[in-house]
Amino acid sequence: MDRDSTAQADREGAIPLVQPGDVPGILFQTGYDRLYAADAAGAARAFRLACAADPGSGEAWGALADSTRDAGEAAGALAACGRAVALDPAVWPWRIALAEALRAAGRFEEAVTTGQVLTAERPDSATARLGLARALAAAGRRDAALEEYREAVALRPGDRETALELAALLVEAGDALGAVELLQPLSRRDPEDADLHAAVGRAWIALQEPVKALTALRRAEGLDSDGRLGCAALIAALEGGAGEDLSAAYVRALFDRYADRFDQDLVGKLGYSAPALLREAVDRLGPASEHGASGLRVLDLGCGTGLAGVAFRPLAAHLAGVDLAPRMVEKARARALYDELSVGDVVAAVEAVPGAWDLLVAADVLVYLGHLTALFAGAAKALRPAGRFAATVERLEDAAGAGYALGPSRRYAHSEAYLREMAAAAGLTVLLMEPCSPRREKGVGVPGLLFIVEKPAA
Repeated sequence: MDRDSTAQADREGAIPLVQPGDVPGILFQTGYDRLYAADAAGAARAFRLACAADPGSGEAWGALADSTRDAGEAAGALAACGRAVALDPAVWPWRIALAEALRAAGRFEEAVTTGQVLTAERPDSATARLGLARALAAAGRRDAALEEYREAVALRPGDRETALELAALLVEAGDALGAVELLQPLSRRDPEDADLHAAVGRAWIALQEPVKALTALRRAEGLDSDGRLGCAALIAALEGGAGEDLSAAYVRALFDRYADRFDQDLVGKLGYSAPALLREAVDRLGPASEHGASGLRVLDLGCGTGLAGVAFRPLAAHLAGVDLAPRMVEKARARALYDELSVGDVVAAVEAVPGAWDLLVAADVLVYLGHLTALFAGAAKALRPAGRFAATVERLEDAAGAGYALGPSRRYAHSEAYLREMAAAAGLTVLLMEPCSPRREKGVGVPGLLFIVEKPAA
């Protein structure tokens, strides 16, 4: 280090004039002192001089990488990391830092490749897994990122930062229920952590659980003195009535998790009989379609694993099914009953092809909908003349005239008056409306209603 460089160092950062042999140690000490004092820019200046004084020092380049990263200099951090790793590839923290620097510099695929090498070498490293998860998420590879985040959380279950990042990605991917299950134990363990409570609140919003969301968000707001988490606006929106219905995200997450044991639990434990009840009622009324009793175009709304498909396949020349949960649709496809299956929303499904169906079936599906206006209107458009819509609901004894209500089991109940009102508004005629019990709960039959409505003949 020449005299001019030393003089400039003295002007820039009050680095004392020293003898040449002492320069590296003094510069290192100065750099770390400034890092500890949260002066990342000053630390970076000192470490640059240390690198100039000893360009073969991997430690100097590694320290420069840390300080330039903290100073927000992505390009500088990447260059310094590269030099450090080139000088000593065996130093694990420098290689981890290089992967992070690549991501911070926007070189996402290179960050992914570097992270994959690191996790292959040390699959039990939570730090490497987290770095790869972040790189994959930045590269838009969400499913792969979720896998790596889950590995990182499993390796380091108490790490709130990793859990918060995973939870945010789960909400984005439509699994807000998974986010709640991940974060709630952490928030109970650390009840003063505003970020955890805010994240739980946002997940409940995605699930359209306003009461639970408000509880979490108010807790977060009380801990967030400077308002950095933005809870006040969310609270105001919820208090204004936002989020009163169940969300597709909740239903999809619930049934994707339930798919493997759905049939066993529903039929074996809960005595699920909605498909059989609907088939018996349809048979009792007799065919109304010109295609007779076995040539119908049937759409199974909320088909699940295909239990209603088993009941209605004998009536169908063409049987289609739609469900929000991809894994449930996979189970239905394995039955080889359906001519057509899709993942999607039931309202969108009935709106998709006007005049296409002789029979719409919704076995124990309307319990996940509150307002039925859009569904009935869509059904009226979807049906052919003299086509029918058959469904079960849980029964609401509606003294207050609300029409429907969300129960403690997170299932909606609907009143007979409301169903008749919906049918009339959609121009559908009620052919049948009768009590039923579509399943048991705690050993007791759940009060329900079965209805069949018909579109007028042309």
